[in-house]
Amino acid sequence: MKQILSTLSISITGLASLLIFAWPLLISTNSHNEAAIAQGVFIVLMPVMLVLVLVEYASGGIGPKQLALLGVLIALNAVIRLLGAGTAGIETAFFLVILGAYIFGSGFGFLLGASSILVSAILTGGIGPWLPFQMMGVGLVGLGAGILPKLEKSWQTKTVLVLYGVVASFVYGSLMTLWNWPYLAGTGTSLSYVAGDNIISNLSRFFQYELITGGFFWDLGRAITTSVLILLTGSALITTLNRAAIRAGASKRY
Repeated sequence: MKQILSTLSISITGLASLLIFAWPLLISTNSHNEAAIAQGVFIVLMPVMLVLVLVEYASGGIGPKQLALLGVLIALNAVIRLLGAGTAGIETAFFLVILGAYIFGSGFGFLLGASSILVSAILTGGIGPWLPFQMMGVGLVGLGAGILPKLEKSWQTKTVLVLYGVVASFVYGSLMTLWNWPYLAGTGTSLSYVAGDNIISNLSRFFQYELITGGFFWDLGRAITTSVLILLTGSALITTLNRAAIRAGASKRY
């Protein structure tokens, strides 16, 4: 029953996050303000994270020792992100989220991703309407990494993690553009968001916008950075995190 409750809470968190990103495809109006939407998302996101922590704690998914380790990894990843933070497509925050989620699971990964982005933003003053969406986006990266198959051989594991890192980088970039697309593209062009139009037509215009503005090329830099960091640190960090998981009372994931 506890495992079912944990799985349900994680699934709801992931689905709700995706739906919030997709608001331009679901809400047929132009009367939205960027700051108002971001504020609403932040108001929703904070209780969701708290509930997720409580459910994971109650179900045994995250115990006291795991929470302490989560805090350490959040602080570490926030500092690591200062080396890139998406500048010129360089993203240093994804690899630790992916590796941590792979070992400790989806709930841990979502909290690690979202919280480390929040701490990083506080450290750098990078607080704006984009922040709650960045938190959700990186949280989803961690959530997805937590459900990846656990393989026996190190090279197989790194291959899966690298492939996931590439896919996650492009999905994250697309989601971050999607929520802000109606404002970025303006109105009255062939690439603009059309309120009330069907989802397929708006999606077609969105992907054209991504191609023409170079969004996919920017995401390529994120994918390369994440892949290289996983290849360079994956074996050592997976071994270290597995040891930490055992000491913290969590089961070894692979």
